This record gives sequence, C-alpha cells and structure tokens, in this order.
Amino acid sequence: MMRAGSTIIILLLALLSSLTPWLDGWEGSLSDAQFQLLRNYELRPVAKEVVVVGIDETTIAALPEPLSLWHAHLGRFLQATATGRASAVGLDIVLPDRSFDGVMPGLDRSLVTGIVLARRSAPLVLALALDPSNTIRIIHPPFLGAAGPGATGLATLPVDPDGVVRRFHENLTDDGGQVDTLAGQMARRLDLPAGSGLIDFGMGPTFQYIPLQTALAWLDTNDTAALRQAFAGKAVMLGSVLAHQDRHQAPVALAAWEPDNRFNPGVLLHAQILRNLLSGGMVQTVPPWVTPVLALLVATSWFWIPRARLALFSWIALVVICMAISIVALAHGIALPTVPVIVTAACALGGRQLLENARQLRERMQMRRVFSGYVSPDVMAEILANKIVPALGGEQCFTCVMFSDIRGYTTRSEGMTPQQTIRFLNRYFDRIVPLIHAHGGTVVSFMGDGMMAVFGAPKPLSEPCAAAVAAAQSMLAEVASMNVEFAQSGEPPIQTGIGLHAGIGVAGHIGASSRHEYSVIGDVTNVASRLEGVTKEVGYPLVVSRAVVDKLPEMSHFAALGPQAIKGHTAIDIYGWRSPGDRTAS
Repeated sequence: MMRAGSTIIILLLALLSSLTPWLDGWEGSLSDAQFQLLRNYELRPVAKEVVVVGIDETTIAALPEPLSLWHAHLGRFLQATATGRASAVGLDIVLPDRSFDGVMPGLDRSLVTGIVLARRSAPLVLALALDPSNTIRIIHPPFLGAAGPGATGLATLPVDPDGVVRRFHENLTDDGGQVDTLAGQMARRLDLPAGSGLIDFGMGPTFQYIPLQTALAWLDTNDTAALRQAFAGKAVMLGSVLAHQDRHQAPVALAAWEPDNRFNPGVLLHAQILRNLLSGGMVQTVPPWVTPVLALLVATSWFWIPRARLALFSWIALVVICMAISIVALAHGIALPTVPVIVTAACALGGRQLLENARQLRERMQMRRVFSGYVSPDVMAEILANKIVPALGGEQCFTCVMFSDIRGYTTRSEGMTPQQTIRFLNRYFDRIVPLIHAHGGTVVSFMGDGMMAVFGAPKPLSEPCAAAVAAAQSMLAEVASMNVEFAQSGEPPIQTGIGLHAGIGVAGHIGASSRHEYSVIGDVTNVASRLEGVTKEVGYPLVVSRAVVDKLPEMSHFAALGPQAIKGHTAIDIYGWRSPGDRTAS
C-alpha cells in the first residue's frame, strides 16, 4: 500500500515539475550558463550583422543641446544612414510628443527631413515607450507622418520573474495582446517573420558601437566611403550606451567594452534580437509534451533499488547526459528543458533511497528487538550488516553445541514464591549469558533453569570448540563466585552441569513465518543434551565429547572418562573437567 502511494506521489511530482513554472528560475539560470559556455567555446556566426550607433558620454559632451533638442543631430544621423545605404534603421530613442519649434525655430523641419531621407533609402522604425500608466506614449504627429505607416515599434523588452531578459515575444499588453516591437517591426519591414522564443545569446560576437558624433562627423566631412563601409547593407540601430541609462540584465555580457557586465544597454538587446530574426529566428523550445514524457520516464527509476553510491553515480551520470544533450540542442536552436527531468530523477532515486533506508532501519530495529536477547553484540552486528539473514530455512555448518542446567533447582525452587523464582533465574542468567556472548556464542533457547547455546553459528568462529570450552569454564568460575555471595547471605549454593558436543548440524530459523526462532538441529544437538545429563552421573560439572577435545590446542585438566552409553545413540568417548581447586562431586 505504501509502495503504491509512493509511486503515485513520484509520478505526480514528475508531472508537476514539468508542467508548472516552479522550476523556471533554475531552468533560466541553467540556460544562462549554457549560453555563456557556447559563447566561450562554440560561438556561432550571424547571417546578417546589426550595427549599433551609440549615444555615449563623449557624444553627450560633443553635442551642446539637451537630448530633447537633438532634432537636428538625429536628422543628420538619419541622413548619414541613407548616405551609407543601410538596409534598415531603428531608433531606440523615443522622439518628442510635441513640437519644440517655439524654443528653437526649424527643429521639427530638420528632423522631418532626416526621417524622409532615411525612409526613402531603407525601412525605418521609430521606438515607442510606455508611460507610468502602462499606456503607449504618442510621438509628435509630423514625425509619424514623415516615417509613414508601420514605422513604429514598442521598445519594451519581456522580463522573466527573476529580472533577466531571456526571451522575445510581442504579447506585451496587460491582457496578453500582441503589439509591434522595435526589433520585430524592423524584421517585418525586411520581409522576415518576427517569431518568438528564447533569445539566442550563443550567436554573434560581443557588440562594438560607433559613437554618434563619429557618424555625424563622417557626414559633415562627406566621408561617404566611411559611411558605406560602416552601414552598407546592414541594419543600423541607434540607442544609448550610457552607463546608467536603459540597462537590462541578460544571461551574458553583450558589450565588448564591458566584458563582465551582464546589465546590457537596451539597444544591444534589441540588436541581438534583430540578429536572431535576420539569421533564422529565435531558439525554439521543444513541444510541451516532451519534458513531461522525459520526467515520467526517469520517474520509473523509483522502481529500481540500487545501493546508495550507485544511485548517486547514476543521478550524476543523468545530469551529465542531460547537460550534454541540452547544450547540443541549444547550439542548434532548440531549447530542451532538463531541470524538471533532473529534479524528478533526484526525487525518484533519492526518495526511494530514503524509503529503503527507513524500511531497513525499521527491520534492523525489529531484528535488534528479536535477536538482542540471545545473541552476542558481535552477532547482532553481523545481523544488522545483513551478513546474517533471519529468514526461514537453514544450512549445514560445523558448530559446538552447549547445554547447561542448574543442579538441584527443583528442590531449591520449592521454597520460593513464583516471583522469587523468576528473580533468582534472571539473576543467574544475567551473570551467565554475557559470558557466552563474550566468547562469540549465541543463546538460542532457555528451558526453565537450563539453556542451549551454539558456537560457530550464525556467526562463524575460527575455533568454536575452544570458544565453547572457554565460555563453559568462565561460567563455572562465575557460579563459584555466586556461591560465595550466596554463602554470605545465608543461601544454599548452586551447581551447574554443562555438556558440549561438536559436529555438523543444520543451523537456521525454525517455525512459522510469523513466529520462529534460531536454532541448530541434528545429532550434534541431541548428543550435547545427553552429555549435560551425564554430568550428574560422572561427577564432573563440564563433560565434553571427543569431537570437542580433538579440536582443542591442549587437554589441560581434562580427564578421560572412557566410552559412555548415550540414550538413543552409540557410545562415545567423553572427558570431564572441573576447576583445579574444585574436588566436589556434582
């Protein structure tokens, strides 16, 4: 149920990431970086260059009148473009909305004359601007009349939510209606479509500009050769290149004289748009269904459960592939949004890793609860590291099995209440079980006052018999220590019998899928159980089989007790051990 719900969530995320604008800012930043990369290493030439004539500080200093009274200078500039045989002319400065003849007689005539001369030579487009109320400002009618129909275009640039100019379109009214723009109208006047799309900033070198007073000087000195070398057959745009006027942030720096400044003069952005329109059009985004399909495709990685490092490597590889494909596509005029694909892949792979980690943590906590009561800390670590899997089934392995029992427990417990009996057993096992764990053993079951432990499974031991003998000897030493405490408190002592046998057994989880326990079954277990009972008869607290003794490095203090008949089994050689100072029969 949880997996199905998670699948639905990740698929919805894929659709949301590709169909909603919440990742547009990241996508824009990514395309900015890609355009800069293309400009640095794969700059594409333009089919038809656009010449920029700039109004700069030197021009302002050279022309004494205020800009609003530059009618004569603008008229002379338009004459210069006609003399230079420009293919089209655009003015990215807004002409006055009224006459200034009252201030300086003849101003209007000088500008009208220049407009007429330029218009007769090539298409001319005058810039329109918006006033504070978002209404288009009018231009003095004589200037519009001289320019003729279709000779105006809005100089407003579309701006993305992050304040960057990245795209071109003409749907600029408040209700999304279309208006003619400066660059779009210049393209149309040249019989080219003014499409929309991303501005191709990977096309054309950075712009140089011709200062306005330089163009005027060529006209004043009749330097026709210079004018034609600069303007002939090219679209010309006039605008401000002043440091703090009409600046717009773009993905790249377009001004050659300001190579690190992405706040470009508006005239350069209009010129870049016109470059695109004259050289095949804008960058077109893939059809809207492509990105959702790609996002849904990578969302299927949710069903893949690799290791964390492989998942991270796979995601990095996907990022590299997406970057390479999108850059190649951008170099060919196609925008392929990849951020939704990358984010979806990260959510799918990362989310699945988190889910699997949560599941594994839950399973580990469950395993710790199930196993911690009867396995040593080392074995617990093996289980949590998935080296020991607690599933039904078993496997053959060599183990040493231990059975232990408290002698005379029944008689002792007759004088105890049930609560005292439980406290006594818990006290005993709290002292004994850690000794088994300390030697790598696993306590698999408690049987009243007895218990069964295994050495060599589920965690393999290099010397399971030696570990079992060492644990048994430690247990007997601990019992002796407990008896000292019992004597001090006036309680009777206890004695313990321990039987050990080694051999091949089947180790695994036995029981139902809903309730099972780890154990070792086989002849090795049956004999070990019988040997624990033999301790009562032979007078040794620890009795082991020859199979155990043969695996020990030495037989110090072990007494050979000869063949012993085992119930339900052929007789086997057994050995007894008691601590050197203990000569009390069990």
